[in-house]
Amino acid sequence: MTYVVTDACIKCKYMDCVEVCPVDCFYEGENMLVINPSECIDCGVCEPECPAEAILPDTENGLEKWLELNNTFSAQWPNVTRKNDQTPDDADDHKGEEDKYDKFFSPEPGQGD
Repeated sequence: MTYVVTDACIKCKYMDCVEVCPVDCFYEGENMLVINPSECIDCGVCEPECPAEAILPDTENGLEKWLELNNTFSAQWPNVTRKNDQTPDDADDHKGEEDKYDKFFSPEPGQGD
């Protein structure tokens, strides 16, 4: 098992999860984060820290797409190990919004550390 970041993170990117991760397995895209499933130790401390409720265990149904996306982009985006000022100013406006992947996903990397 591993944890995955879903589209609920897109345009929110609060980064509270990054602060508590003991193995630094988060990677930063332009408008979302992903978890490297090979590095995740399944501790689960990140899940309750996410204000957008974007982090879920991969054992939940229907997360295959998100596991693949996390795996793909964690290999392309820079590692991020601490919360930075990259949370969008309008993050709260997008919290809970539907279909964010189709509307807003960007494959571009973020800044990382």
